[in-house]
Amino acid sequence: MRKILLLSEVFPPTHGGSGRWFWEIYSRFPDGSVVCMVGEHPGAQIVDPEFPHTIYRFPLNSREWGLRSYAGFRYYLKVWSRLKKLVKTDDVAQVHCGRILPEGLAAMFLNLTHGVPYTCYVHGEDVEVALTSRELKLLTKLVMRRADRIVANSQNSLRILLDKWQLPEHKVVVMNPGVDVDKFIPAPEHQRFEKWVGKRVILTVGRLQQRKGQDMMIRALPILEPRFPNLHYCIVGGGAEREALIELATDLRVSHMVEFAGEISDTDMVMHYQNCDLFALPNRRIGNDDEGFGMVLLEAQACGRPVLAGNSGGTRETLEHGVSGVLVDCSTPEPIAEALHALLQNPNELLVMGEAGRRRVLQCFSWESLAKDALRLFQID
Repeated sequence: MRKILLLSEVFPPTHGGSGRWFWEIYSRFPDGSVVCMVGEHPGAQIVDPEFPHTIYRFPLNSREWGLRSYAGFRYYLKVWSRLKKLVKTDDVAQVHCGRILPEGLAAMFLNLTHGVPYTCYVHGEDVEVALTSRELKLLTKLVMRRADRIVANSQNSLRILLDKWQLPEHKVVVMNPGVDVDKFIPAPEHQRFEKWVGKRVILTVGRLQQRKGQDMMIRALPILEPRFPNLHYCIVGGGAEREALIELATDLRVSHMVEFAGEISDTDMVMHYQNCDLFALPNRRIGNDDEGFGMVLLEAQACGRPVLAGNSGGTRETLEHGVSGVLVDCSTPEPIAEALHALLQNPNELLVMGEAGRRRVLQCFSWESLAKDALRLFQID
């Protein structure tokens, strides 16, 4: 059997929704059908044996995604050189690229020299950011033009590709990320989370970056505290905004209400989802940066938790507004506080929303069904 080569810098144990997406989908492909060339990580030797296909680790990170700099040119030359070797040694028939840039550009060079077709995934924010640079915009167009197909992670990403990049609709297919419905489950009845006893907990999981909206959630806390003095906001994840968020909580005198949990294990992650009262991803658009989908919203709903999300980007596709959660304008803290006030004062409604979210995830977003869709798309028996 000739193989698919998955080319992606982001791949477990590196944190990121796209990497988890690739792991879950391609791990369900038939034996001998996939080989992976993915980014390096110090914990790779622990997780790689759990993946059923061959994994090659390679330095796929680069500060330069363009070609005008020596560093960028040298980067693509190294990746292309490695790719052409794998085409021969592993009998590669097609390349699947985690992003348009940089992975897709390297695959385009391979296509030009060896005729190997390639597919590129698009996550929304990646092609939005490319519009801010003349060089990256040109390179992105070239990669898209020669690609066999583009896989968009949401209807929102599809609209970006059609409206802003003028891609023909027949070239793009929408394939949503999903969730492990056997791993992310409602809390067992006997389970207790000691650190949150007596608290009403709002949880956010994700990189600490502006578009995720942790800052707006913190700004909403002073509004909510008089009505909910036991309110507790837990932030899971790391990133560049950590110090700014700590300073913001201090300035607003709500540090006692905010927990920075940092990066945690998958087991602890599930327990955090299971034991919060409500999950919030108060995302908003920052310049050209927007949330492409929001896998964490699916994980929370799979655990039977109601969710709040920003009405920006692709997050609206992860929930049913008014049924499993709410969509809110998260560009300012006041609408967030208003929505949370209405939800938190009605525990029965939160319970019903959580149950509805679990049902919807089981029906639409399980990895098993999504992997079958992917197998049909890529015509693998």
